[in-house]
Amino acid sequence: MKRNQIIILGSLLVIFALIFFAIAAKKKPVEKATKEEATTVYVPIRKVKNEEKELQIISYGQVTPISEIDVAVEVQGKLEKGQILMKPGVNFSKGQILYRVNNDEAFYSLSARKTQLSNLVVSALPDIELDFPAELNKWLKFNESIQVSKMLPSLPSINSTKEKMFMTSRGVLAEYYNIRSQEARMEKYIYVAPFSGTVIETYAEPGAIANPGTRLARIAKTNDFEIKVPISIENIANYQKTGSVVFHNSDGLMIGTGTINRISDVINQQTQSIDVYYNIRPVSGHKIYNGLFLNAAINQKSISESITVPRLAVTDNKVSILENGKVLSKSITIVGTKPDSVYISGLKDGQNVILDKIEVYKKGKTFKGITR
Repeated sequence: MKRNQIIILGSLLVIFALIFFAIAAKKKPVEKATKEEATTVYVPIRKVKNEEKELQIISYGQVTPISEIDVAVEVQGKLEKGQILMKPGVNFSKGQILYRVNNDEAFYSLSARKTQLSNLVVSALPDIELDFPAELNKWLKFNESIQVSKMLPSLPSINSTKEKMFMTSRGVLAEYYNIRSQEARMEKYIYVAPFSGTVIETYAEPGAIANPGTRLARIAKTNDFEIKVPISIENIANYQKTGSVVFHNSDGLMIGTGTINRISDVINQQTQSIDVYYNIRPVSGHKIYNGLFLNAAINQKSISESITVPRLAVTDNKVSILENGKVLSKSITIVGTKPDSVYISGLKDGQNVILDKIEVYKKGKTFKGITR
C-alpha cells in the first residue's frame, strides 16, 4: 500500500513540475517584451533640411489714438449742452463747442464792473480837460466804446508819467485790468474741441453741477493713430534698422503700414521686451479703428542654412537630436523668430532634430522618432 502511495505522490510532483516550467516558458517572452516596451521612448522628430528663407519677424500691438484727453472745465456752474450731443461714439469737429457752463451770474457781475469803469472815466473827464486837454478826445472815445455786451476796447495810450499817475489814482487802470481778467475767465465757461475726434466716454450730463477740474468726458483724436509693439531684445536691432513695418489683421490681411515714432529706453516688466511706437497709415480700402489688435511684420534678408522648429524645442541656444536611439544636445544659432517658432542654423542635413522638450531620463532608455 505504501509503495503505491509513493508512486502516486511522485507522479503528481512530476506533473506539477512540468506544468510550472511550461507556464514559466510562456511568461518569459511577455516579460521581455514588457521590459523592452518600458525602456523605449517615442519622440517627435524632423529631418533637417537647411534651406534659404526670407525670414519675417512678427510682433503685435493695439491701436491707440496719438491724442486722447479728459474734458474738464475750470469754473463752477450748471452744465449745459454744447453744439453736439456728448455720447460715446459721437464724432465732432475742431472748434465745435462740446460743453457750456451757465454764466449768467458771471455775465451780470462783469457788466456791473464795466459800468463802474465807465463811471470812473466820466468822473475823471473834467480834470483831464483841465490838466491834459490834448488827451481828452481819446478818453471820450474810449468811454463811448465801453459796452456791457462786448469785450473792452484797448486802453488808450498814456503819453506821460503824470497822466499815468492821475489815471491810476482814479482807479481806472486797476478796474480796467480786473475786467480784462474777468473777461478771460468768461471764455472758460465754454469748452471748445481742440481737434476733430470721437467721444470715448462721458461722465456728466447737462443739468449737473460742474466743479473746476471735474472730468466731464474723454475724447480721442481720429485719423491719427499709433500702435505700441513689444519687440524682443534680440530683434530690436532688426526693427530699428528697417524702420518701417507692415500691419496685418487676424486674418493675415494687410491693412496698414507704419514707421517708428519713438523707442522706449525701459524694459516692459510685463512682457520683458522693449516697446516701440509706430504711426500707422491705412492702405487703400481699409480703415483703422481705435483698440484694434494688429500684427506687425518686417522682412529680414535671406538667411541660408536654417530650419524652423517650435520654440519649446530650443533651450539655452541648444536643441536635442536623435542619433542611433540616443538623445544628443547640439548648440545652434537663432537667426529669426515667429510667434510660436524660431529659425535656427548649425545643424547638418539629415540629422533628426527633436521637436519637443526632452527631460533627463534614466540611463538605459531607448528613443525612437516619430516624423512630423
